[in-house]
Amino acid sequence: MNYILFDGASRNALLPFTYTRPVAEIRVGILTIREKWEKYLGYTTSTVTEDYLSEKFPMVELEDNIMINASYLPSEPLINTIKNLEVDQAIFYNDEPVAFYIKEGQEVDFEKYESIKCDFDALTIQHTWDIFSKNEQAIQEDFKLLTFGRESQPIPVSNNVIKPENIFIEEGAVLEYTTLNATKGPIYIGKDTEIMEGSLIRGPFALCNNSVIKMGAKIYGATTIGPYSKAGGEINNSILFGCSNKGHEGYLGNSVLGEWCNIGADTNVSNLKNNYAPVRLWSYETEGFAKTGLRFCGLMMGDHSKCGINTMFNTGTVVGVSANIFGTGFPRNFIPSYSWGGGNGFSTYITKKAFEVAEVVMSRRNIEFTKQDKDILEHVFEETKPWRKGYES
Repeated sequence: MNYILFDGASRNALLPFTYTRPVAEIRVGILTIREKWEKYLGYTTSTVTEDYLSEKFPMVELEDNIMINASYLPSEPLINTIKNLEVDQAIFYNDEPVAFYIKEGQEVDFEKYESIKCDFDALTIQHTWDIFSKNEQAIQEDFKLLTFGRESQPIPVSNNVIKPENIFIEEGAVLEYTTLNATKGPIYIGKDTEIMEGSLIRGPFALCNNSVIKMGAKIYGATTIGPYSKAGGEINNSILFGCSNKGHEGYLGNSVLGEWCNIGADTNVSNLKNNYAPVRLWSYETEGFAKTGLRFCGLMMGDHSKCGINTMFNTGTVVGVSANIFGTGFPRNFIPSYSWGGGNGFSTYITKKAFEVAEVVMSRRNIEFTKQDKDILEHVFEETKPWRKGYES
């Protein structure tokens, strides 16, 4: 069987992260959504996504295909239901298609499909804030998936450990003189990672491959540090997708950083309003501020965005793709893609300069800034022009 992950109706609600990737490439828990599905299914998957992303993330269609809504995270009951799908059958959850069987070249008409109700709770990522607010459950599920039937590397004796049975260490990980408290959730330490001395970590926590926790870091669950990232200072219930740095002092809470982001030293993110009111967050769908229903919500930062030292972010700030933020004062809580500036105002960050930085940053991790990457970012620049209306060029 051929399995294809499609973006679904939640794609626009997951901007700015889905400007540069399909929904399937969002990291929540330890793994990306695609990695979860592939481990459960035992098959590789391809993608149905926006046209401008399809060259980098192509769809592979065979004679028999099952389409899966990528905003749904896999579970054993859902996997079993999907694997039993037959021609012209579709699974729905709250009237939304979760998965359906389709033959090559077939036109999809759900009126002609036999509807199968998903009669169990499904974990879904429908909004940007779901990524951090549902990270605890996602880490726990991924931890079970990745460690089942396997034995952890031994925990070095210099570490102060609480609930060692909830800690799993992959090969090549280096950690000495740290405190690991897995009382409230598992701690996963990935391959070829390093946790420097003096770090204090509470689960649920995931440190993905080739990442580093700097000396004296204080990290609370549920937090995920994606591959090839650096983390330091104080972090609470946040996710770094990968290849991003928050390596210095300063606070990051209830936040999500895309790839290739950099947070300057002593940057602080507010995640609670002074009046304790529920947080509203910029919505690209409605072009206004959406009710999150959360009292704690920090920073949503798209790929390739960066901020200078001592930057201060208001509660519930959304930063687009390839923004560069610096200077004194609080910048506003919606910063469009390709913005250059801060609390004293913004101008347009021209693509030539942004691409020069992207090429240098990616080369430091021996990753090429390809024509595909450039074309995607060019598209994002054009698509997000309306938000920069009034900027100086």
